[in-house]
Amino acid sequence: MAAGGSASRRAQEARRQERLLREQWQAAKEQARRWEAASEGEQRVAAHLLMLAERGWRLLVDRKWPGTRAANVDMLLVGPGGVFVIDVKNWRAVPEVVGGRLHAGGEPRDEHAAKLLAVTRATEGAVAALGMSPVAVQPLMVFAGRRLEGELGRIRLLGEREVGPRLMAERPRLPAASVRAIADHLERHFPEYEEPADTQAPPPRPKGDASDGLEASDSLFDIDGLREAALEEARQGPIEQWMTFLHPDQLALVRRNWRGPARISGPTGTGKTVVGLHRAAYLAQRTTGRILYVTFAKNLPRVQATFLATMSPAVADRVDFRSLHSWAQEFLQDCDMPARLHGGKAETAFSLAWKDVGRDSCLAEVDPAPRYWREEVDYVIKGRGITSFDDYARLSRRRRRASLRRRHRETMWALYETYEAIRVERGVHDFNDVLSLALTQARRADRSPYAAVIVDEVQDLTLVGIRLLHTLVGDAPNGLLLIGDGQQAVYPGGFRTSEAGIDIRGDRGQVLQTNYRNSKQILDTALAVVANDSFEDIDGLYTSGRRRVDLTYHDGQVIRVSKPTTAEHDQALLNALYELPSPARADSAVLCPSIKAIGHYQRLLTQAGVPVCLLEHYDGRRVDAVKLGSYRRVKGLEFKRVYLPQHDAFLSGAAEVNGLEQSETERERHEIARSQLFVAMTRARDVLWLGSVER
Repeated sequence: MAAGGSASRRAQEARRQERLLREQWQAAKEQARRWEAASEGEQRVAAHLLMLAERGWRLLVDRKWPGTRAANVDMLLVGPGGVFVIDVKNWRAVPEVVGGRLHAGGEPRDEHAAKLLAVTRATEGAVAALGMSPVAVQPLMVFAGRRLEGELGRIRLLGEREVGPRLMAERPRLPAASVRAIADHLERHFPEYEEPADTQAPPPRPKGDASDGLEASDSLFDIDGLREAALEEARQGPIEQWMTFLHPDQLALVRRNWRGPARISGPTGTGKTVVGLHRAAYLAQRTTGRILYVTFAKNLPRVQATFLATMSPAVADRVDFRSLHSWAQEFLQDCDMPARLHGGKAETAFSLAWKDVGRDSCLAEVDPAPRYWREEVDYVIKGRGITSFDDYARLSRRRRRASLRRRHRETMWALYETYEAIRVERGVHDFNDVLSLALTQARRADRSPYAAVIVDEVQDLTLVGIRLLHTLVGDAPNGLLLIGDGQQAVYPGGFRTSEAGIDIRGDRGQVLQTNYRNSKQILDTALAVVANDSFEDIDGLYTSGRRRVDLTYHDGQVIRVSKPTTAEHDQALLNALYELPSPARADSAVLCPSIKAIGHYQRLLTQAGVPVCLLEHYDGRRVDAVKLGSYRRVKGLEFKRVYLPQHDAFLSGAAEVNGLEQSETERERHEIARSQLFVAMTRARDVLWLGSVER
């Protein structure tokens, strides 16, 4: 090849692309001129937007606003990036955002922003019939003859030349079929503002429009059919798809106006977290305050923040995703009252207290393991804010199976007080102290930093944690939303919302019933693990372990592998992972019940050349590596393929231990372990791989 040949070809291709773009620009300008009702500024902006038609977008110009006598909508644009409501301005003065308000020429122009937001809400209502989430509808104010990029709340402010490139840079949300159907739907919902004269032919669609070459019947569609097709695409496709389409039941919860604290519950896979994320974006679009989205797990907030930034970037900086304890620590620091948190020293303090008070006491008759009694401190006494023995003596210890007589409780209280004395003497706090201190400060605060609080996986929090979050917003309308499912509780102890002073009544308690994640084979396998474990939810209702769930997916697969040795079992796991094509690793996870097991399989996979990403480092961005983490760490996530090596190791002693009947505390531990395994199994969408070692 001659020197410079490659550069010459690139130059020729660049010139060809330039000529093509010039031809498209001239055609777009000519078509824009045919809309005689549009101003010169609107025509120029329309010409820029018509260039997008070559890439699968549809532009509707000068539409009537339904329900009004004479108001119009400048432009509606539908394309791979979503639905955009566009208001074109041709102002002589330079637009500015001053103090969160729109100005031009020194004069306020708030009425223009208010009208655009009202039209946007009308558009959201129109596309809701198709199952489209409000976050996929975005308002744009475009200024003819200006160079501009800015924001006014949820409204994006763009100049004439910026609008095309910015829209082209949007991440794809909608496939071509959905673009066509949604545009046709909006065309009927927002009719032409003025019917063209009989002598005036309607302007032709530009060459390359997504609807070119279609028969008339192809543009007609059944709303229910499109909605179901869109949901199927969302289930099969990447995350951007479920960011756009929701089931009508889910969408109704996203847009609902609640007069006080609310709760969304339901079995695994019913989209509770998805609804929570859409709700956060929806509230952020409609308030000026900040939104707190909190969970117990440390890794989940990073993943959720990534999802929301992709879903609704315009409001992502106003939603704080935090784990409860990290938020409480920062809150105390802002109040000039930093906590002296030191988990290691607090653990040492309890070990000394157990040695002095508990080890040779009647508590050891119930359970000789100090871990059980440390949990009693964390989840029952301090987790519920108990400060006197009389309160502890009368307490119903929710989700704790062991019956404690008065002498046991007296000894337990002595153990607790000894622990507290040693901890205070050493000048350290534990995690429960952080929440209690934050609750005290929140009750003293004059105002809350948040307009709304959304709590995901609420069943894993303590009563003190729930009281803290409730204090931030009280019973304000749309203030507090609790999301979770008691069957997926993976920690001991428990509470009822009524004990936190939270009154959820009437339609403010909603239950989702349709599983969109798991196939029947996978869900049946998981439910078999917890079938005999009834549970009490935070509303105080008891529910059977094998509960009713409506399914939408039936094509999954459960693979069981049993080997005589651990080495053969692990090789079978490696073989299964080797068979995955490289892109499939990004949507696969190996999950383990303990830190020790995670370490073992991290070494095994790394030495075998299988790329690994620990869940504690995963932030929701796609990475070509198998995810690896614990059953607890995977809460709130899902993967197409889930591998559970030696998944049944703990079940071997479920009925008896060394031929003896299990104690109450052992049954409790196994029940929690089954809940954790159930959570891990139900993270699988398409394939659940269950490994066993014959014993």
